[in-house]
Amino acid sequence: MDLFEYQGKQLFARYDIPVSPGEAVTTVDAAVAAADRIGYPVVVKAQVQVGGRGKAGGIKIAANADEARAHATAILGMDIKGHTVRTLWIEQASDIADEHYASFTLDRAAKLHLGMLSAKGGMDIEAVAVEDPDAIARLHVDPVDGLTEGRCREWVRSAQLDETAHDGVVDILLELYRAYTDGDADLVEINPLVVLQDGRVHALDAKVSLDSNAAFRHPEWEDYEATQELDAREREAREKGLQYIGLDGSVGVICNGAGMTMATLDVVTEVGGSAANFLDVGGGAGADVLANAIEVVNNDPGVRSILINIFGGITKCDEVALGVVEALERVDLRSPIVIRLDGTNAAEGRTILNERASEQLIPQPTMLDAARKAVEIAGVAA
Repeated sequence: MDLFEYQGKQLFARYDIPVSPGEAVTTVDAAVAAADRIGYPVVVKAQVQVGGRGKAGGIKIAANADEARAHATAILGMDIKGHTVRTLWIEQASDIADEHYASFTLDRAAKLHLGMLSAKGGMDIEAVAVEDPDAIARLHVDPVDGLTEGRCREWVRSAQLDETAHDGVVDILLELYRAYTDGDADLVEINPLVVLQDGRVHALDAKVSLDSNAAFRHPEWEDYEATQELDAREREAREKGLQYIGLDGSVGVICNGAGMTMATLDVVTEVGGSAANFLDVGGGAGADVLANAIEVVNNDPGVRSILINIFGGITKCDEVALGVVEALERVDLRSPIVIRLDGTNAAEGRTILNERASEQLIPQPTMLDAARKAVEIAGVAA
C-alpha cells in the first residue's frame, strides 16, 4: 500500500523524523487558508502516487496569497502520468543548502534489509543511479542485529556527505530504519533529505510503501485505505478479496502464488505479449474464487485472452479444473481462456478440461505453450 507524501510525512513525524510544517487540502480556498496560517513563502505540492511531480509542474513556490491561489488552481485536477491531482500539500518553504537521498527496503536476494544513501539527492536521483552508481552508498542490515549508531556513522562517512551534517543525518537514518521496521514498511524513502542553511537536517519529501500483510497489526491503516487510488478493476478485485494489480497489456493472467504469477508475467513478455494484470488467487482456489478472478479479468476491456496457470500443491488440479468449469457457467466470457495445470492430480485435471475444450476453453500442456497461445489469441483479437 503506497502512501501519499503527506501521509508519509505524518508517519515520519511519529518516529521523530523532522519534516516541514504543512497541511493537506482538497480545494483552492482551503489551500490559500492553509498557506496564510503556515506563513509565506510556502510550497504547493501535488499529491499523487507517482514520481516526476516537479518536472510535470506539480510543485510550485508561492510568495503570497495570490500566487498560492494561482498555483492551487493550476495544480488541482492536473494529470500527472495518468494520476489526477485531488489533494494538495501546502508546506512551509525551506532554505536549502544541500540535498541528499536516503532509503531502506528489502534486498530479497541477500535476505537482508538494504539502506541506500547518496550525497546527490533531488529530482535526478534515477539518473545518478544509472550514470554514477558509485555515488550511492549501500548498507545491508541483518534484521536480527538491527542498525547500530556506529555502523550508521560509517555508512554516512562512506557516502561522503558534508561532515557538518553527519550528526543530523545519522539521527534521521536511525529513526528512518525504525519507521521502516517497526512501521512494517516495504520501502521508506526521503528524496531529498535536505540540509538547511542553518545546518538542520530534515525530510523534504516522503515515499512510503507499507506491507499490506501486516495490516492486522495496524488498525490505523484504515485511514490510509480510504485514500488509496484504485482503478475500476482494482476496486472490483479488492471487493472480491483478490490480490490484483492492474497493468496495461492484453493478456489477462490468473495464477496461484506470487512467484508463479511473476514467472507467468515474464513468460508472457518473453513470447512477445503483454500482461493486463497480476492476479494471484492463492492456495485452495475453488469455484467461487476462480469465478471471481475470471469475472474481474473478463471485465477488463483491454483483455483479449485470459491465461490461467496453476501449479497444484496443496490445491489439487482436478478441483481447480472443476472450479474453472463451474466458473464458466457463471461468467459470460468476452475473451477465450487458455489454461495450463500441473502438479497434484494434474492428469485428472487435464482430463476434465480436455472433455470440455472449446474455442472458449483451450487447455495447454506447458506454461510456455499456454503463454504462446494466449499471446497469439490476443494478437489476432487486436
